[in-house]
Amino acid sequence: MAEITLSRLRVMTLAVPVMLAQVAIAATGVVDTAVMGLYGDKSDLAAVAIASVAFSFIYWGFGFLRMSTTGLVAQALGRDDQPEARATLQRGLLLGAAFGLTIFLLSPVLRLGVFAPFGAEPDVVALADGYFAARVWGAPALLTQYAITGWLLGTGRTGALLAMQVVMNGVNIVLDIWFVAGLGWGPAGIGAGTAIAEWVALIFGLLLIWRSLKREKGLLDRPALMALFNANRDILIRTLALLFAFAWFVRSGAQLGTAQLAGNEVLLQFITVAAFVLDGFAFVAEKEVGEAYGARSVSRLRRAMRLTTELAFLFGLLISVAYLLAGTALIERFVSDVEAREAALAYLPYCAAVPFIGVAAFQLDGFFLGATQGKAMRNAAIFVTLSYVALDLILRPAFGNAGVWTAFLGMYVLRAAALGYYLPSLMRATANPLQRLQTQN
Repeated sequence: MAEITLSRLRVMTLAVPVMLAQVAIAATGVVDTAVMGLYGDKSDLAAVAIASVAFSFIYWGFGFLRMSTTGLVAQALGRDDQPEARATLQRGLLLGAAFGLTIFLLSPVLRLGVFAPFGAEPDVVALADGYFAARVWGAPALLTQYAITGWLLGTGRTGALLAMQVVMNGVNIVLDIWFVAGLGWGPAGIGAGTAIAEWVALIFGLLLIWRSLKREKGLLDRPALMALFNANRDILIRTLALLFAFAWFVRSGAQLGTAQLAGNEVLLQFITVAAFVLDGFAFVAEKEVGEAYGARSVSRLRRAMRLTTELAFLFGLLISVAYLLAGTALIERFVSDVEAREAALAYLPYCAAVPFIGVAAFQLDGFFLGATQGKAMRNAAIFVTLSYVALDLILRPAFGNAGVWTAFLGMYVLRAAALGYYLPSLMRATANPLQRLQTQN
């Protein structure tokens, strides 16, 4: 495979479709919140908030399917091993379908206790349960999509990724409005619309990758399967640790009352949009770092890190400024419940700081995912989560929701510091095969 020298223009060419695709994903949550804000009350908003986080905890826990696929595919392409790249995709598809079906079959058990940690009021839990029961039908489709997304990112087909996400988001928006505004199904309608959209997007995604589905001889190769297992295991632990931190943030808001929970949920959608945009650069970093790692090229690795990070910091600053200038108008326009609106407006400045402060953490995630350095990511995430919870327990009783947000901002700083500690070992592993084996196992 001919090497393409990375430039800022190349980074933007790859990143912009990813940003738009990520915005499309984020828009799903924004639309869910906006529809509930316009046609529901604070209980409906709170129900969608805790149910969405519950699904995030479950689904994003399987985000290793996307992450490991991207890194391993990029590394295979860096070695110019096309058959192994295709085999990696096929392994991911099989795993995604199996995990998704398992979640669906276990959903009656999951519903018994999934909302208990949030400490929400009974009427909110009842509404959230309706969302869960409808949305879980999309589990096999969404987890299978993760492998497709990883393949498209690892091969640099970011335009195709955008097309798949636009299809899913478009279907979701139409069904949200129909089911909630038209039929009055409330949070259950939001869940049903999302589940149907996930199946439509899966069918579209399979059409995009159809030519790569020819069975490869190395599909069940033992060393390759062990590499996939090791990467998935550590990334899973890392993801669960960080998801626990986000769930703790939502729980902390719930402990302060329904209005604070709803207000924090509105601001969390702002953060989600910002993170998804900035992930465009992190995902490009995954691809480029993965290829450099597979090719054992330290110079390519350094260039990929530098160029993607420069642009990420610029965009992070622009988003933070945009939230400070326009956030108030957006909240006043789309949140009808007075108490939830006031809670969101009060803590908008904290929310606006996240895009810029979080850039270093997002970029470092991309570096380590591209090189499938799961052990380092696992250790860093456990440290960060424990430190964040301790910080929240100290600040929340003394400062209320201001303490909740201060601890949340501190989590991003801790994430960057913890991964930065392992950065020298990543550089050494790129050029040294023996060091590589030691860091991945």
